[in-house]
Amino acid sequence: MTQPPNQPPHGGFGAPQDPQQGAHPQQPGQQPPPAGGPAQTPPPAAPQPGYGYPQQQPGQAGPYGYPQQPGPYGQPTQPGQPGPYGQQPGPYGQPTQPQQPGPYGQPTQPGQPGPYGQQPGYGYPQQMPTVAQGTPPAGGGGKGPFRGKTVVIIAAAVAALLVAGGVVFALNGGDDDKKKSESKNKNPKSSAPANPGDGSGDGHEGKEDLNEGRQSGEAKVLWYKEAPKAPGKGAEAPGMWVEDGIAVKAAYKELLAYHVDSGKPAWDAIKLPQEICAATPQVSDDGKVVVAYKAGLKRDAKCDQLQVIDLKTGKKGWQKQTKEKGFFDFTTGLELSITGDTLMVGRSQSGTAYSISDGDKLFDAEKKDEGTCFPAGFTGGDRMLMKFSCGASTPTEHDEVVELNPRTGKIQWTKKFPKGWRLEHVYSTSPTVLYATNEDKKQWNITTLKSGSGKTRSEVQVNEDFAPECGWGGLGGDLQACSGAVADDKYLYLPTKKTSGANQIVAISLASGKEAWRVKSPLDTSMVPMKTQNGDLVAYVEPSYDSGGRVVSIGTSGSHTPTTLLQHPAGTSKIENGFYSKAVDYVDGRFYLSTTRLSGTAQGREKLMLAYGK
Repeated sequence: MTQPPNQPPHGGFGAPQDPQQGAHPQQPGQQPPPAGGPAQTPPPAAPQPGYGYPQQQPGQAGPYGYPQQPGPYGQPTQPGQPGPYGQQPGPYGQPTQPQQPGPYGQPTQPGQPGPYGQQPGYGYPQQMPTVAQGTPPAGGGGKGPFRGKTVVIIAAAVAALLVAGGVVFALNGGDDDKKKSESKNKNPKSSAPANPGDGSGDGHEGKEDLNEGRQSGEAKVLWYKEAPKAPGKGAEAPGMWVEDGIAVKAAYKELLAYHVDSGKPAWDAIKLPQEICAATPQVSDDGKVVVAYKAGLKRDAKCDQLQVIDLKTGKKGWQKQTKEKGFFDFTTGLELSITGDTLMVGRSQSGTAYSISDGDKLFDAEKKDEGTCFPAGFTGGDRMLMKFSCGASTPTEHDEVVELNPRTGKIQWTKKFPKGWRLEHVYSTSPTVLYATNEDKKQWNITTLKSGSGKTRSEVQVNEDFAPECGWGGLGGDLQACSGAVADDKYLYLPTKKTSGANQIVAISLASGKEAWRVKSPLDTSMVPMKTQNGDLVAYVEPSYDSGGRVVSIGTSGSHTPTTLLQHPAGTSKIENGFYSKAVDYVDGRFYLSTTRLSGTAQGREKLMLAYGK
């Protein structure tokens, strides 16, 4: 699901809006209705996922007794377009075309196979890159009840709302406009080496040198790997971990490890009995990750087999089966996350915590309030948060978020949301930044909580069409399934949607919820926040059809002018653009790009991983 919208009705959680106040038509040729102010130009005609509701009449009281503020932005979301509960947008803000669904219910994406063309998607359209940190941050790669992105964003954290007097924005998702880079690129300077990525080779062998024709100032291609063969139905490729000079990638039934400087195998590939279906984006304190694989070959086989992997040595740790608890507690998909030495295995209506050190069970995340509140999502990283879905289809239906002690499961604090509001994503766990939506009111809200409590610190008050890329959250999704949203102790950084030309990154004060500053992408492509490092924001500028991408550093004080850390070669822009469902990371001066989903095409080897450096 893509995110925040165009226009924010203010006050509480937002009362229904007056269709005559501050409304802008979204279709070309329509005239705006009288709104008590100057007529404004309709927004671009390009379709935007969202809901078509104008803003509320100024001065009208909100649902919690707070007067509504005048709608200063006045632009409704696109009438009739699917929003976060409907069809997902395509890679750059365009809705995907109706197609035959893949095995997980998502449409396939046509494309060209091989190292230069976009992979033919089975089940997933191409997406904005997910972002992994040095200790990778967000949610797992499992599908099914906890379906989401495999590597999610640095401090991936979702939005929330305040029960007492909040700032709420109308819903409108949107990604960047899709670039048909594969068909437009002319005269590529080199072709991809034939490297199977199976542990053989050194990352450079192949038909041609990818660094041939590299210009002065451009980074080197350190190594490039193609993926192991996957079945025609496609396969997961979750997780990308860069630790202690080793880059590790999961693909289908294998985990592959490469030395970061050369691409040579760091340890023998780990083969698992069946397809990998989930992975922890985080790494434990002692350098371990956990993957889940299926219990059999059938499409409906349970995703319930857990395996610990030591990233340093490539050795397997403990292995066990996670058990379902109750009639509606399914393991067709899992949500895996790590907090310290604790593994949380999230299922459809419960969760079980294990010690990564020895595999001992620590606690179960149970339902509460006589079984009316069910666990519906978890986070890892700095804090273990859990979402409760309570009172479904009753007058008291609502969501709650709690912080759990990762060793005991004891609830530290609780935040409740009013009826009608759904916690969708957690943009950051420390600080805790929550994103929530109200489907009936067609509104969204981003809330930052005070440290160590469920009390509100601020709510975002910026009218902008933000465009981090998110999978499904909460019940049936992954709370940390967002890339492109980053937070530090002062600011929340969000990318705007690219409509024409460059997009921007907006820094929002966590103290006030107001815009502090913004910076424009140095290219006519999208710039996506990745992480904060040494007090600066690090962002990925996506490539165009004839220019390589780049990694930039943006000072959080001063002029905020982007400084290039790595300029990727123009000669490999087609390869860089052609990664299917990509994840990105920048660690120790090197940039890593990998796929998170294999299409299973039989027409050529698929891209797996690419590394740039100086």
